[in-house]
Amino acid sequence: MIVLKSTQEKVLSVLQSVSGIVERRHTLPILANVMIRKTGRALQFTTSDLEIQIRTTAELDGDAGDFTTTLGARKLIDILRTMPSDQTVSLESSQAKLILKGGKSKFTLQALPAEDFPLVQESATFGPAFSVPQKTLKELLRQVSFAMAVHDIRYYLNGILFVAEGKQLSLVATDGHRLAFTSAMLDVEVPKQEVILPRKTVLEMQRLLSDADGAIEMRFANNQAKFIFDGMEFVTKLVEGKFPDYNRVIPKNHKNAIILGRTTLLSSLQRTAILTSDKFKGVRLNLEPGSLQVASSNAEQEEAMDEMDIDYSGPSIEIGFNVSYLIDVLANMEQEMVKLELSDANSSALISNPENNSFKYVVMPMRI
Repeated sequence: MIVLKSTQEKVLSVLQSVSGIVERRHTLPILANVMIRKTGRALQFTTSDLEIQIRTTAELDGDAGDFTTTLGARKLIDILRTMPSDQTVSLESSQAKLILKGGKSKFTLQALPAEDFPLVQESATFGPAFSVPQKTLKELLRQVSFAMAVHDIRYYLNGILFVAEGKQLSLVATDGHRLAFTSAMLDVEVPKQEVILPRKTVLEMQRLLSDADGAIEMRFANNQAKFIFDGMEFVTKLVEGKFPDYNRVIPKNHKNAIILGRTTLLSSLQRTAILTSDKFKGVRLNLEPGSLQVASSNAEQEEAMDEMDIDYSGPSIEIGFNVSYLIDVLANMEQEMVKLELSDANSSALISNPENNSFKYVVMPMRI
């Protein structure tokens, strides 16, 4: 039976869309495989790592009929990548093996039985569905994902908090030293739902979401989230635990604010960061009426100092920060101007977009 017959470009694109979560080494060998299910002429491709499951449907010709198997996902992709994009490739079943053909090349591949493939059990208690444009969610994730923790013992920080309430969807990420918050409006009102998406899910969603106008449908349950977009179905486990109260972390009444060019500040920080050490990434910001100085030093007693003219007439403030945390946020913003609000040397700073109040970034000071 010819399971599929199409161009290399089309087959590779479908396989790549589901294979991002597949680990090359796994305790269960079958999890390195993609499950291919043919029903009539429709083909369904499914991958899983027991936490996340991605499924997509494609029309890739071949014989009509019902057939199910699993094949090594990375191996298939590696073979297809070596072929020209316009070459016709076919996958045929023969006893317990599958034969992949393209041009004058032929690969006989070992399959594993589909009944052994562990599908994720979907929750029976999903909340109401709601949608946002794909490019909106992609932008929201981009604005906060850099602030997620990596392998933190406080496991609930290794991901992003989604809060859907009324007509607003808010995303929050924090690693305990800085916090990023952003939000967007929904077309429909939804009851309050809070879930924490794991880091791996966030990174995979960022890879898959496009800038197209199509919508992404979301549904949340107690222990699962489900996303449907571009003919794909994405189901993921959630991180259990209580996310910190981000409303208490975001400063409300800082008295001292400056608005300055984002690229000017970013360049100044990148210059002074050169003379920080790998272990100690501290820079000093010295705010004076009319000027902002950025300074750093290292164990070799080298020093860097950069100064900018600013419109500011408040009190003098000297405050230290991890320069990486400031560079991260400025590099992830796109507008021309940025607003920096400070209270004193011991209080966290608030960085926001003066043109759009939906994004806020809080960074804790450090002693220098």
